[in-house]
This record gives sequence, structure tokens and C-alpha cells, in this order.
Amino acid sequence: MPPQPEPLWAPSPERAASSNMRRFMRQAGAADYEALHRWSVESPEAFWGASWSFLDIRASNPPDRVVDRFDLMPGATWFPGARLNFAENLLSLDDSREALVSWTEDGRRRSLTYHDLRLEVGALAAALADAGVGPADRVAGYVANIPEAVTAMLATTSLGAIWTSCSPDFGADAVKSRFGQIEPTVLFAVDGYRYAGQEHDCAARLREIARSLSSVERVVVIPHLHVAPDLDGLRTASLYEDFLGSPQEPRFEQLPFDHPCYVLYSSGTTGKPKCIVHGAGGTLIQQLKELVLHTDLAPRDRIFFFTSCGWMMWNWLVSGLAVGATVVLYDGSPFHPWEGSLFDLADRESVSVFGAGARYFSEIEKAGLEPVRSHRLAELRTILSTGSPLADESFGYVYRAVRPDVQLSSISGGTDIVSCFALGNPAGPVFRGELQVPGLGMRVEVFGDDGRSLPVGEKGELVCTRPFPSMPIGFWNDPGGARYRAAYFERFPGVWHHGDFCERTPSGGFRIWGRSDTVLNPGGVRIGTAEIYAVVEAMDQVVEALAVGWQQGSDEKVVLLVRLPAGVRFNDALVERIRGRLRRQASPRHVPAHVFQVDAVPKTRSGKIAELAARNVLHGRRAGNFQALENSECLDALMRIRERLVSSEPA
Repeated sequence: MPPQPEPLWAPSPERAASSNMRRFMRQAGAADYEALHRWSVESPEAFWGASWSFLDIRASNPPDRVVDRFDLMPGATWFPGARLNFAENLLSLDDSREALVSWTEDGRRRSLTYHDLRLEVGALAAALADAGVGPADRVAGYVANIPEAVTAMLATTSLGAIWTSCSPDFGADAVKSRFGQIEPTVLFAVDGYRYAGQEHDCAARLREIARSLSSVERVVVIPHLHVAPDLDGLRTASLYEDFLGSPQEPRFEQLPFDHPCYVLYSSGTTGKPKCIVHGAGGTLIQQLKELVLHTDLAPRDRIFFFTSCGWMMWNWLVSGLAVGATVVLYDGSPFHPWEGSLFDLADRESVSVFGAGARYFSEIEKAGLEPVRSHRLAELRTILSTGSPLADESFGYVYRAVRPDVQLSSISGGTDIVSCFALGNPAGPVFRGELQVPGLGMRVEVFGDDGRSLPVGEKGELVCTRPFPSMPIGFWNDPGGARYRAAYFERFPGVWHHGDFCERTPSGGFRIWGRSDTVLNPGGVRIGTAEIYAVVEAMDQVVEALAVGWQQGSDEKVVLLVRLPAGVRFNDALVERIRGRLRRQASPRHVPAHVFQVDAVPKTRSGKIAELAARNVLHGRRAGNFQALENSECLDALMRIRERLVSSEPA
């Protein structure tokens, strides 16, 4: 077994002892995290039952037992007999503490106390009920990350209806390909938004979307860009304030544990997005486990994550209300009016838990930002990162230039489970490049192609070999569950196959090396794309990179696309520096056969690099659903690169 490296950070004995994780550990009689995790996966009834009590899940009717048919995946049934309401658990407080604080990039601040939030949710729920919305109906949001998005979600789920959302930067076709499948009866929408100092009016797109959704009986427009939005051309449209009605206490529909509350969507880069249905109870207990135990969130905290309403991290963030914390929202560019804007926000709001995508941290490092010098960050104790693997260099940057005494939690899971497989442990050390621990109750393993568990240090497929409560109920319009089973259980029958390429580490954590469907295979050696990005993006001359495999006969060559900062010239000398660094810091197998400069790399609308779309274009195949990309125009450059690759092949 390879030696264990020195940690970048470890909690003080006092911080570890006072953490929620250590309190739960003492209650379970576990000596350390390894013992606690082993108990959580070997005794699921005891663990999830203890979690229900520790997390204070509110239910009008307690469960008859913890789980039925734990031997089936899919097929296990969690907490049968329980009746609860998702929104009620997020609105259990009724006092003057701030529940939501909202900022926009132009400096507008709003806040809602828990008391005011309850009354607004009650008013909105009553209006929705008057509009005919009831259990299992769908309500959709084409919304910015503002308080009205949260109140609309809570009002929807208080009635037992199902909430789904997209951010307003989605094009009309992308929205129709999602909402059109689930047929919502009510559509909430902003009139526009601001990003990077630019105003974007959504009126024309909204009219097109509303016309195409024949199921929509009411459109509720939220003024966000204009004081008086234009409602012309929108049938049965109301302004949010006019639709809202009088403040009142909400009534919470009591429903089974697995009653659906959310529909989330796959990226749709390979076709029409999959509509993933998540249950209220499973989402609630899993996210609370992660917030309370793995993130150490408490009512005193103020939690922020840079996200949009089109990314599952919005759903995850908002569940912080169930802890009694203050949830801080932000709508706009993270770099407007300058690179340190989000840290300005963290200072103003005394944020204690701060999160963003991994790309954000690499971008501010490239910009030379040093918050440790420019900001107080007096309350900040935890930093979260997800969306893509956090590079080793970014770990070093956070501890060197942001704050040296924070817990840096790189977390990984996804839309598929609206939660995480591996994440943080506030009572344990942080190692460079690693996700600290597998989630409690999650039997996460690394499989080889033969379906057998691999030893520490060997790379393979991330799988989960036992059921867990936040597994999807299924896919929308998937009678019999055939598409659902094909998506996760076809590769290894009876085992959740997540599609990440990863390895276990000697410290008990994980390293994620990218998506397994885009793993490179030069000379028969499997390489995760994150291994290349970690080296190349640490160079000052490269802003970001994208690596794909180029098939040549029976072998595969690595093709590297790089985006350069302004003022840096792309030439043979730079290409050789890139190749030399990869050869020294990774291996000769990581060295690209071809390097090309691009103005942009294709990304999904949640900001993830669309490696599969790029690979398909370079091989002359359809990129998939162009509407799933935020910058599909950059694929034209990839087509020209394909022509150069083809012409370079030996005759």
C-alpha cells in the first residue's frame, strides 16, 4: 500500500470534539470515522433509524420500520408507513432569524425571516391550491436564484406537488425539452436577469415556452429585471405579487416517505434530458445527513453556494433551511464587478460555509486573487467544491491564498442522487486532491471491468453496492423502469454504477479522475482527464483545457484543447512546455499527440466541460443535444480541428 501523505489541514481537538459528526459518533459508540462508516453500511436499519432521530425528521406518522427489501437494488423501500411533508421540515422554525438573504450582482440585498417566509409560502400555496394544484401535479420554475424561487418550491411541495426548475439562461428549446416531458400546470418565470453587467430580457423566450407547453394553465411572472414586466402575449398570466394573496400559515399535506417532490434533469448532451424523479423523504434525510454531519451545519451558520436553479446544488443548498441556518443566495456573475465579488459577499454576510464549482477556484487563482490578504472572512470555517474534480493545485491555493484554517471539502455525487457519494468529515484531516470520506450509509467501492472491488490505489468505476434512501424513484414516463435500470444497473447488475473514474486512497478517501465514459486509453492505459487538467491548468499560460481521445486504428491518441489568457501566444514553444510538464509530472502516456488552441471549450448549462460532445464532434458523430450546451457555437471550431486531424492521419 502506498504511504499516506501529510494532511493539509486537521481540525483542532476542540473543533473535532464539538462537531455534529463526533456527537453522532459518540451516540453510535464508534471509535473513529472508519468504524462509524462500517456500522452505517453493515447495519443500515440501525444507522438510518438513528439518523432519523438525530436529524429530527418531522413526520405526522412515524415509520413502521426502516427499510423493506434491502436486498434489492433497485427495489428497496425506505421508512414504510411514515407520513411527512418536505416543506414542513424546511419551515419548522417560526421566528425572527433570517432564513434567506439574497444578493444580486448590482448590489441589491433582500432578506426574509423564518416567520415571514412561512407566511409567504402559506399565501403562495393557497393561491396554487385555488389554481387547482394538488398532490403529484407539477409546478415549474424558469427562475433566477432569488427568494421567490425558494418560496415557489416550498409552496409547491407543501401541497404535495412536484417542483422542477431551470435557470433563465437556458434557451427556449432547452426548457421545452425538459418541462415539455413532465407537463406542468403552473409556470413561474422571471422577466429577465443580469449577468456580468449585461441585461437579458426573457420576454420573447417566455412567450415561446408558454405557447409550447399546452399543460400550463397559469403563468406567474416575477419582476426581476423590470419594475413592470410586459405580460402581453402570455395567456392567463399574473404578476407574482398579484397572484400571491394574503400572508397566512401554510398547511402541509402529509404524504408517504417516497412521495415525489423534485424532478431534476440529466445534462441532455447525448439526447433528450432524462427526467429524474426524487422522493421527498429520501431527499430530505440524505441531504440533512450531509449538511448536519458531513458539513457540520448548525442553526448559527450562514451557508452560501454559488449555483443556479438549474443545478442540483440549489436543491441541496436550500435544504439548509431544515437545519435552521441562514441560506445566502446570489444571482449574477461570480466575477462582477471584480474577481473577489463572492468574497465581498462572504464578508458582508458573515458566511461560515462557502461553496462553488471547482472551476471557480482555478479561475480566481489564475486572476491572482488572494482573499487571505483582501478579506476578513472572520466566520468562514468550511469551503465546499464540486461540479468537477478539484485539482491538487487548487487545494494548495485555498490553504495558501484563501484561508489556512478551513475544512476544504471536495464533494462528489450528482443530479442522479441529488446528494453525494463522497464528501467531507469535519472531524478528520484533509489531504491534497482527495475527497475525505465515503458518505455515511453509502457503500461506495471501486470496481474493475470484471465487477470486482479493486484495492487502494487502483483506478476503476465508482459504484455503490447497497441501497440508499435518495436513489431516484425512477424516470418520468418510464413504465416498468427499463430506462432507469439501464442507466445505473446494466453495467453491474444489482449495483449502482455511477460513471465516475476514481480510486480509493490510503487515507480512506477518494480521488475522482473524471467521467468514465470519457476516460482516455492511449496504449491501453486508462487515464482520467482530470489527471491532465491538474497539470496543464496549473500553468499560467493556460486558462482551461479539454482532453479527448482520438482513435487511430487500434490505438488512441490524446488530443488536448487549450484556452489561453489574453496576451499569451500559442506556438510550438508553448506546446513543448505543456508536453514536457505532463511528461515530468504525470507520465509519457499523458502527453498529447496533438495540441490545439480554442477560444472556448463546450460546457453544459451547469458549467461542466462537455467532453463527450467534444469527442463526438472530433470523430464526426453528432454532438447530441446542442441545446444542452451553454456555448454550442464553439463546436464549429472543433469541426475544423477534426478536419486537421483527419488530414494528418497517415494514408
